Amino acid sequence: MNDESGFTGFSSETIKFYRDLAKDNSRTFFEKNRSGYENFVMKPSRNFVIEMGERMGKIAFDLHADPRVDRSIFRIYRDSRFSRDKTPYKTHLAIWFWDGPGKRMESSGYYFHLEPGKLMLGAGMYMFPDYMLKGYRDAVSDEKFCNGLHKAVSGLLKKKYSIGEKHYKKIPRGYDREYRYADYLLFNGLHAGIEADIPDELFSDALIDYCLERFRDMYPLHKWLCNMIDRLI
Repeated sequence: MNDESGFTGFSSETIKFYRDLAKDNSRTFFEKNRSGYENFVMKPSRNFVIEMGERMGKIAFDLHADPRVDRSIFRIYRDSRFSRDKTPYKTHLAIWFWDGPGKRMESSGYYFHLEPGKLMLGAGMYMFPDYMLKGYRDAVSDEKFCNGLHKAVSGLLKKKYSIGEKHYKKIPRGYDREYRYADYLLFNGLHAGIEADIPDELFSDALIDYCLERFRDMYPLHKWLCNMIDRLI
């Protein structure tokens, strides 16, 4: 696999790198295996981001598929300053395609997460920035507008996708507790996801279509969030 050949899948070495890193999460291990990280993680990841960006036009408005670290590809280094876990590296691969003119982590988008034994795909916003939370609640309180959200969520649940957990236990002050869609006011972010054992498609270019099929399923939720953000601009 190389940057010139296009995306041809990840490899068993990709999985092995993260499995070994989980066993020895140390700078010594990482430096010793840095070339493996570059060849089996970063190179296919960059190609994956480029290929997905070219294929996702129908399920995004203004997609950012940027094959750089800290853009679409999350950095492997953990920020352990405020954590009891001081291990230096993440033991999974995370890729993010964000949509629209907003900041990278203040936009709805599509998420790819790979770790030994598991592939997870998602869409939406993990957490609304503070300035957006009231706008989200007001959008939910607009019954006609919220009909689209409820339809998107209901469709995903029928297809066995998960919806991010509610954050609040009580309806926020100033909002109607008896409102038919009041439960959506308990969220501080809204996202859908699906998790599975690693599919055979991971190891070939068929992974692109595998992801696209599931991202299409989640598109109605993503679209609603993008429209909600547009209301705030």
